[in-house]
Amino acid sequence: MTDPNNIALEALRNAIKLAPDNQELIDHLGRTLLALLRASEAAEVYRSALERHTGSLLLQLGLAESYWKSGKLSHALAIVETLIRGAKPDARAWVLHARLMQAEGDIRAATASYREGMELDPQLADSELESLLGLDLSFEDSEPPKLARNAWDQEEIDEPESEELAEIERPTITFNDVGGMDSVKEDIRVKIIYPMQHSEMFAAYGKRAGGGILMYGPPGCGKTLIARATAGEVHSRFMAIGINEVLDMYVGNSEKNLHALFEQARRNRPCVLFFDEVDALGASRSDMRRTGGRHLINQFLAELDGAQSDNEGLLCLGATNAPWHLDHAFKRPGRFDRMIFVPPPDEPARAEILTMALKGKPQQGIELAKVTAKTKDFSGADLHAIVDVAVEAKLFEAIKTGKPKPITTQDLIAAAKNHRATTLDWFAAARNHAIYSNEGGQYDPILQYLGVKR
Repeated sequence: MTDPNNIALEALRNAIKLAPDNQELIDHLGRTLLALLRASEAAEVYRSALERHTGSLLLQLGLAESYWKSGKLSHALAIVETLIRGAKPDARAWVLHARLMQAEGDIRAATASYREGMELDPQLADSELESLLGLDLSFEDSEPPKLARNAWDQEEIDEPESEELAEIERPTITFNDVGGMDSVKEDIRVKIIYPMQHSEMFAAYGKRAGGGILMYGPPGCGKTLIARATAGEVHSRFMAIGINEVLDMYVGNSEKNLHALFEQARRNRPCVLFFDEVDALGASRSDMRRTGGRHLINQFLAELDGAQSDNEGLLCLGATNAPWHLDHAFKRPGRFDRMIFVPPPDEPARAEILTMALKGKPQQGIELAKVTAKTKDFSGADLHAIVDVAVEAKLFEAIKTGKPKPITTQDLIAAAKNHRATTLDWFAAARNHAIYSNEGGQYDPILQYLGVKR
């Protein structure tokens, strides 16, 4: 007997063939598949459609939900986190982010995201999710529920917050441990390392050691690694600051946390203070509907300026995948006044990364030149991923045959063929910003990398 569900699905697919630009129809097919618990098929529908309708919010949300319901939380988060960092994030993206954070067990982040979604569109209220988060939104947003506030107050009484909010590291890696990225290294040497190593000479010209650099580029290309290696080059302390160490759901606490982190860095000078995903802390104020985020940005700018403190010997590095979302005030002199594009590794760098990734693994006659030729636009994370795929294939083969075999060139090439470079989606979005929002030529390095003439 013919399954009526399959008949309906086939009808939808035929309709889409006749109207391939009808995104609502595509979404209807995806939602139908999700309702039938066929999340993997739904994901394939959305993936295929996004190749034609790149950047569609409706289809990206559908793909993220499909990944979530098929158990691929990291895939779903990668999409949703990009959407909520946009200039005007959609309420549906915030609510989906809340669901994903709840599934990950991060109730605090889930609560904050859900509140953002409710402020934008209260009609998206989800009583089941509110129950899982322990929320009662009948209270004022500015004042947490009484029980929660009492619990917070009790925690402050019983366990006073430590002054040290972030771990202080002493990195042992240097630029020698970072494959490729020669132009990036040289820019950092000129801006940060030389002033530290030749402070007397720079002082003679009235130039102080310190300042800020903003590194931007596709994810997985080594921005965090280069920041840690910078600290190792100048033998300084290192503080890696994530947004979770700054943001707080209670009014005013985020600004206090940020000030405390800067003060901690000043007490441990010389210190490299590294802000990952800095756009999440310094998004453009013109796009904000709430004043809380603006207060945090004002605090951040004041700390960078050293308005009430001396920032001598304090080196600030920021990393972002979306520099166009960062408030313009951060790019003024004395702040993150030098922007450095961190591209995917070139062929020599890819060879170095593959060598490090293969170290200690059984291998035979690997011709790195052949592999690097097949991995253009691959990030460092992508290269590690294809090595992992090749290893898993060999392990599966060894389990079946009982005979372990070494990794070969063909194994790596086969893995690369089945792996799409994760940088391609980033460049698709970055290209538009570099062409149409390139004030002062700040994104010219992107166009040069893509071979686009202005």
